[in-house]
Amino acid sequence: MFRVDPHVKLLGERVAERAKRRGLDALVYAPHFTRLPEIRARARRFSDEDLVVVPGREVFTGTWRNRRHVLMLGLSEPVPDFITLRGAMAELRRQDGVGLVPHPEFATVSLSTDEIQRHREGLHAVETYNPKHRRQHNDRARAIARETGLPAFGSSYAHLRGTVGEVWTEVDAPLRGRESIVQAFREGTDRRVFHRDGPAHALRRHVEFAHLGYENTWQKLDRVFLSGAEPTHPHNVAYEGRFDDVAVY
Repeated sequence: MFRVDPHVKLLGERVAERAKRRGLDALVYAPHFTRLPEIRARARRFSDEDLVVVPGREVFTGTWRNRRHVLMLGLSEPVPDFITLRGAMAELRRQDGVGLVPHPEFATVSLSTDEIQRHREGLHAVETYNPKHRRQHNDRARAIARETGLPAFGSSYAHLRGTVGEVWTEVDAPLRGRESIVQAFREGTDRRVFHRDGPAHALRRHVEFAHLGYENTWQKLDRVFLSGAEPTHPHNVAYEGRFDDVAVY
């Protein structure tokens, strides 16, 4: 069995060491508002024979008040934030990337069941366990996976180092390297979702949930509305105007 945490937001020496101590074979590193070349470089830096780090992008589609997140793997070219969901999914399909559904129907940032069905062709799995979820959210996520027929995955969704290794997805295949991990999600390779339990895990969940309030207020308001120079803004010069027709800002 190959253990992967398919969604973490931070990466460094201590994160990599913690992942190894927790028995993980791989992480998917997908920080917010960071361009793909930078993510790739950092993923390479912290990959070694004991831990594979896969670069990913959790793309913010739609406006700030009506945004939908899509976790993208296997991209060949950068995709910006704040473009329409339709535009993002069209680009994902053009690149033959892998689309994962993080925290479905959670708060105001997640794909609904109808949206998943509408873009089913480009989506490959639904997250059924996320530490930021309450029990009813995880129950609903499992129901969504059944209703849509998509395979499940679970991730730590770690925004804080201590959450790395709290949740993982075991893939029933001897994976080797980034490409094989992406391909396993693309092909729907058999997998199971596991998470730690007990008081320590409950505490980590509460801490991550508390962080959610900060993350979605002043921290991002400052970056989105005050700085005006996000590297993943669709009008950034790096995208050469390719996404101007689907930009929402």
